[in-house]
Amino acid sequence: MKRTPRTALYAVVVLLAVTASSEAIADDGTGPFGVTEVAPATAQNAMVGALFDGKQHICTASVVRSPERDLVVTAAHCLDGDDDLVFVPGYRDGTAPYGRWKVGRRYLPAGWSKDQDEDSDLAFATVDGKVQDRVGGNRFTTGTATGATAVTVTGYPSSRDVPITCTNKPTAHSRTQQRIDCPQFTGGTSGSPWVNGNGQVVGVLGGHEEGGVTPDVSYSVVLGAEAAALYRGAVC
Repeated sequence: MKRTPRTALYAVVVLLAVTASSEAIADDGTGPFGVTEVAPATAQNAMVGALFDGKQHICTASVVRSPERDLVVTAAHCLDGDDDLVFVPGYRDGTAPYGRWKVGRRYLPAGWSKDQDEDSDLAFATVDGKVQDRVGGNRFTTGTATGATAVTVTGYPSSRDVPITCTNKPTAHSRTQQRIDCPQFTGGTSGSPWVNGNGQVVGVLGGHEEGGVTPDVSYSVVLGAEAAALYRGAVC
């Protein structure tokens, strides 16, 4: 059975959450940070999509650059079942503007496959076709310092048919986990990419508590040596 740790415990999703916002000026530019809103239909957001199990979208994934141009990244707990999953980039209001792509081979780290170690909650999968040619792809990047820059998190709550997005600076939760304060990231947002201003995926929503037990604080594993090895294995 697929776990859905970010369950929809909150019936009402307030998309324009301003209580956690702050007008910030840093190297990243002007805020506000920590505000969640509906993600606009842009070329950047087309790289992010919903993972469907049947008629229900249960997680989020995003296209990352690869030689075969067919690779997506998500959380390991989104891929550890035998479900027939379909990736729908840019999904919005019941439409699939860039097509539906069947998930093929899955790449999960040993730490997750053997022990469901939260420090290994990251995975890749191929899809049937060159999805990168259709929507582009971000660069999967390891070894960046947590909080060096702000990141934008974009994902699909299972209770919504549109993506939401929020920008903020991650902070360290532990040596192996990072967190971000962004409201209303409920069930279905596991696997959401954390993308910095250079178009680099530097986090993936998951990790501690499989992404978090409250909708306002989300986690990612720190992308280090294990993540780099997993990516190399997926693209070779």
